[in-house]
Amino acid sequence: MTIRIPFNKPSVVGSELIYVGQAVAGGHASGDGPFTRRAQAKLQERFSANRVLLTTSGTTALDLAALVLNLRPGDEVIVPSYTFVSTVNAFVLRGATPVFVDIRPDTLNIDERLIEQAITPRTRAIFPIHYAGVACEMDVIMDIADRHGLLVVEDAAQGVFARYKDRWLGTIGHLGCYSFHETKNISCGEGGALVINDPAMEERAEILRDKGTNRSQYLRGEADKYTWVDVGSAYGLSDMLAAYLLGQIESMEKLTRRRGEIFDRYVSILAPLVERGLIRIPVVPQHCATNYHMFYLLAADIDERTRLIAHLGAAGILALFHYVPLHSSPFAQSLGLPPMSLPCTEELSARLLRLPMYFDLNDWEVEEVGSRVLDFYQSNPVMQTHDS
Repeated sequence: MTIRIPFNKPSVVGSELIYVGQAVAGGHASGDGPFTRRAQAKLQERFSANRVLLTTSGTTALDLAALVLNLRPGDEVIVPSYTFVSTVNAFVLRGATPVFVDIRPDTLNIDERLIEQAITPRTRAIFPIHYAGVACEMDVIMDIADRHGLLVVEDAAQGVFARYKDRWLGTIGHLGCYSFHETKNISCGEGGALVINDPAMEERAEILRDKGTNRSQYLRGEADKYTWVDVGSAYGLSDMLAAYLLGQIESMEKLTRRRGEIFDRYVSILAPLVERGLIRIPVVPQHCATNYHMFYLLAADIDERTRLIAHLGAAGILALFHYVPLHSSPFAQSLGLPPMSLPCTEELSARLLRLPMYFDLNDWEVEEVGSRVLDFYQSNPVMQTHDS
């Protein structure tokens, strides 16, 4: 199968390559150089964030968050099963246990109505995931956390430059985590960031990120020697990647605007299928502003989805399913977790299909993808409508 229209493709939209050249010429290629400082400052300013620390990936941002929270064996963390494995690995590596909660049928985010009943005396934190760049119901989640003395880490890997009401995703919980992987809206190939919203966590986060040393304090003249003071690891992003990232950050509005155009065109093309009840497309509540990270559709069932993926593949279009629910994974079962039924997670994960979405996807290609989806349903007249 020859792929003519990939699922994703990295893009250069501004000064990325100029900045990378400057970083190389400047002689500081490792972490915490001038471009790291500029990119962090730009994110802090743009999102009105207390502190942003660049990391090597969204995964290591989550790992660092779990360390900052000091999660330990015996602790429990409430999390949706419908998420990437990095979200859960972050605290399982610390010995904590995941407590999986079902998702909402509309946004596919954690169902905030089910969180409180999952709390036990061992619960320490809630890790909500903003799926597809659409916000979880953060007011409810933060209220639950406040009443029960819990910490909240927003997995905003897909949520950079998206909002819940008047607040940027990643800046609402005690900590937030971004990803700049090549599949994300803003990318440097591999990269991430920890957003520190609770000032009390800032000093330790800085130390943990810098291999457990007080190096940053020493460089600022706040300590008389540079030494090992805590656990930690090398979480800092290379300054060359930070340089590329800075170019992307400066183009956030441009990147988002184009993705919005693609999203809206998919909505328009597929409207006849939605009206007939053959598919369902993303739901964005009025109080949420999406970053158009993803365009997905929900087919009738896994068989229909499999055939649609094959149909698009035969036309040279790469469309993908997404997460396999973590609660049904071999590793989750090895943890000895009690059997559970998460009906929305299980049903919707089997029906979801993601269409190509990236900045350089041109108008003709968008039309081609949409037309091929229409062709699939028009060539299968026996298909019945389904509840969405």
